[in-house]
Amino acid sequence: MTPKGAGSLRSRCPASLLELPSGVALKPSADGLLSVELHWKDGELTSVLPAEDAQGLVMPRLAEPHAHLDKAFSWPDHPNLSGTYAGAMEANMREHRTRTADRVHERSERALELAWRHGVRAVRSHIDSLGPGAACSWEVLTETRQRWRERLELQLVALVPVEHWSTPEGKHLAAQVAAAEGVIGGVIEPPCPGRAPRRALRRLLELAEDLGCSVDLHIDEASEHPAAGVRQLLRVLSTMTVSVPITCSHASSLSLLNSASLRRLGERMAEHQLQVVALPLTNGWLLGRRGQATPVQRPLAPIRQLQDCGVCVAVGGDNVQDPWFPGGNLDPLALMAMSIPLAQLAPWDEAGIAPFSKDAARLLGLAWDGVLRLGAPADLIHLHNGGWPELLSAPPRRKVLVGGVWVQD
Repeated sequence: MTPKGAGSLRSRCPASLLELPSGVALKPSADGLLSVELHWKDGELTSVLPAEDAQGLVMPRLAEPHAHLDKAFSWPDHPNLSGTYAGAMEANMREHRTRTADRVHERSERALELAWRHGVRAVRSHIDSLGPGAACSWEVLTETRQRWRERLELQLVALVPVEHWSTPEGKHLAAQVAAAEGVIGGVIEPPCPGRAPRRALRRLLELAEDLGCSVDLHIDEASEHPAAGVRQLLRVLSTMTVSVPITCSHASSLSLLNSASLRRLGERMAEHQLQVVALPLTNGWLLGRRGQATPVQRPLAPIRQLQDCGVCVAVGGDNVQDPWFPGGNLDPLALMAMSIPLAQLAPWDEAGIAPFSKDAARLLGLAWDGVLRLGAPADLIHLHNGGWPELLSAPPRRKVLVGGVWVQD
């Protein structure tokens, strides 16, 4: 009789997401895949060995490093038909004024059910945390986090203008965030000149350091004023010591810098251990619009250039059918299929697949880095047929293994 939670699988795996036993060597195929046989029991991989002539594609369950569950699926009631940043903000504020606990509950449950079926093991969700819908959003998503903790990890980020953290209300919110084991976030909009943004960033970082909270900023989400926010952040960090992780989400306008300036900036970001979440779908949709003309330059976080400087970069889906982007469904394979051509990443190279796998896990501080090795969680996404062409041509059918049990066929 097969023990509960025990099983095996023969398939191909990206070489960079696989760790064979010491002394076992195997050369990957030209497309970066290795044929392996995996065995598991009691929720862990018990054997990871080379195999011959395996078919299909297997990867670890993946993470979504940047989402907005509180406003998911709100496009039908609050569309942004202009497709602009300003239009998205205006529609977002209309939605926020009508937000209720029941709506947030329905949206987040629907979104997480999709994530679960698609093979997502962790989601970081930013929450609009100032205004009429803020209290109910935090209450519902804090409860949701606890309810889903056995199935996936949900991280919550308080999203407010960075200046809010300098107010008494901001200090009170920070204490709430810390109590919920959340992340201190903020929006810094370009051109953000002068000392005021630096004072606000300093106060945000001081609160985060005092409370031991990670930081995740919406920064440089723009098609002008290249790297204005990141430069201000670096100026602040040059005058203080911060030990908590700092993530720069979007960082879109960095791509407008010339190569030499970007290299210098990337090296400074790496020196201060800044992390980046690139969001190709939403930024490709919103930014760089010039009327009805097709954009010839799309502001997008320069993933490979930042990687070359030593910056950890993850790729996220951002929005799920809300005013900021009408698509998205928390499917990590669909995200790969759409983002890889936009960013010209090669998934058969480690640098091309890491933003969706190992570096996403690293940025979120997850206990498992997503590498399939002896003793790793038996958490897999399996595509029975094909390989990269199947994954990149359309969101493929898949099986999902969680704790050694198939939960999605």
